[in-house]
Amino acid sequence: GFDPVAYFTDTEATRGDERFEAVHDHAIWRFRNAGNKAAFVTHPEVYAPQFGGHDPIDVARGRVVAGLPQLWMVHGERLYLFSSETSRTAFAADPEGFVKSAQRRWPKLRSELAQ
Repeated sequence: GFDPVAYFTDTEATRGDERFEAVHDHAIWRFRNAGNKAAFVTHPEVYAPQFGGHDPIDVARGRVVAGLPQLWMVHGERLYLFSSETSRTAFAADPEGFVKSAQRRWPKLRSELAQ
């Protein structure tokens, strides 16, 4: 697992350490240090990848495709993961539009994933 806080503090994808783990939303999260773990535990809504780590371009189009930890962007103080460089480039051209579309579709897609 990659440390979600490190995208904000180190501006890079950094692997977490099993000594610094937390559980949130039925997932185990790893962090590179205790400070990052504490920040995440306090504000998971800020640090967890949006749309459950799924590519926001695909979510906006009504499908779920896992994002890759190495293809990411922080926009509007939120973390987004992408399935391809093409998706990341498209998102960068209109982040607000894609976020709004993805937010409209995400509740239904999330409930389908939970089944």
